[in-house]
Amino acid sequence: MKPKQGVILYGPPASGKDTVTTALSDLDPRYAQFARLKVGTGKAIGYRMGAPEQLHELEAVGDVVYANSRYGNTYAIDRPGVDAAFAAGVPVVHLGQVEGIRALVDGYPADWSVVLLWCPREVTEQRSAGRGDSDTTARLAAWDATREDLDAHPGAVWDLTIDTTEASPQDAARLIDQLLAQRAGAATA
Repeated sequence: MKPKQGVILYGPPASGKDTVTTALSDLDPRYAQFARLKVGTGKAIGYRMGAPEQLHELEAVGDVVYANSRYGNTYAIDRPGVDAAFAAGVPVVHLGQVEGIRALVDGYPADWSVVLLWCPREVTEQRSAGRGDSDTTARLAAWDATREDLDAHPGAVWDLTIDTTEASPQDAARLIDQLLAQRAGAATA
């Protein structure tokens, strides 16, 4: 049986996680962004909005694979949500913490391809302002936290690294799709 394949996109804010995910799903509709459970306020697009009680229930039965807090909200990767995402196709999970990558890779059995999307801090600032974010300062603080996270985990291994100032979203999507095809071929060989 072919192992389930998933993609983890790691990178600072405005490094292109949403844009590359859109390019992936344009390339092949099996790719879909995993909608993390979000408890809090603000942007709802790309998330499954939940209540604190729902998160507590998932935690009580061990179904929270990873959770983190940022921008005053809690974001969770939950086992039932990942199950549903795999049933629908190839989930693309966005993360900004190496700890989250490790929790997902170790806590949910699948063939995860881990991709580092990167852009310089000034590009995050330009992209954030250009898309009209009202919290660019918080996004720059998150960029700094991502840089510190990478520095704190020098042994982090990436299956693919893409500088999104040099690769178009479509090129990045093709590279990721090729990576999954190579891994699937190696798994069946």
